Amino acid sequence: MTTKEERRAQLTGVYREARGCPRCPELARTRTQVVFGAGNADADLMFVGEAPGAKEDEQGIPFVGAAGKLLDQLLGEVGLSRGDVFIANVLKCRPPGNRDPLPGEIENCSDYLMRQVELIQPRVICTLGNFSTKLLRGDPTGISRLHGHAEILVIGGRAVRLYPLFHPAAALYTRSLLDTLRADFARLPALLALDPPAQPEPPAPPEPAVPEPALAAPEAPPPLEPEPLEPVERYEPPVPEPPDDRQLGLF
Repeated sequence: MTTKEERRAQLTGVYREARGCPRCPELARTRTQVVFGAGNADADLMFVGEAPGAKEDEQGIPFVGAAGKLLDQLLGEVGLSRGDVFIANVLKCRPPGNRDPLPGEIENCSDYLMRQVELIQPRVICTLGNFSTKLLRGDPTGISRLHGHAEILVIGGRAVRLYPLFHPAAALYTRSLLDTLRADFARLPALLALDPPAQPEPPAPPEPAVPEPALAAPEAPPPLEPEPLEPVERYEPPVPEPPDDRQLGLF
């Protein structure tokens, strides 16, 4: 188990890594700065939006525009403030012209978000809008069907209660969405009062490798006994016999 201080130090390391991220060339070229996230690094409640806008890109803090003011207001209505929560986005860089995040950009950036969840260890994650809801659920179901319904999921290796909400930007100009968002926010204190979800068992450490038994050196063969040499008969040249006169004129 890591301590809060260790998790905070690791989160700072992830921020430093993200600050110079080159994974999406267009976003790296057009951003003013990376908007990593802000708030309480030990928060029980975490919000995940879509991507930084122009003001966020300028200031380096998520949700500082009109949608951020509405988020602050809704937090205050349930007795919370920014100091109690952590706020991040699916993308850490502003898409040019505030366009929608591209699938490749979401894939490139999702690792940072998962590591944030792993290190902050929230009990409840509120997804704001479609992009964060679909990413963290791993499912294409839209926010209109899912908002206001919590479910327990494993995200970033942590079991959390995922609670989809409409994005505050969508509620700024539609009264009915604002009323729905306010009603969904009102359920947050009750969700935070629930016991934390049971965490998945950590993966078992790999068993240590068992070294193969050393092979015994082969026994040396017994020394060969020298085979006895066959006695070599000494060559004795024959002694010439005296010439025989009877054979002298036969050739």
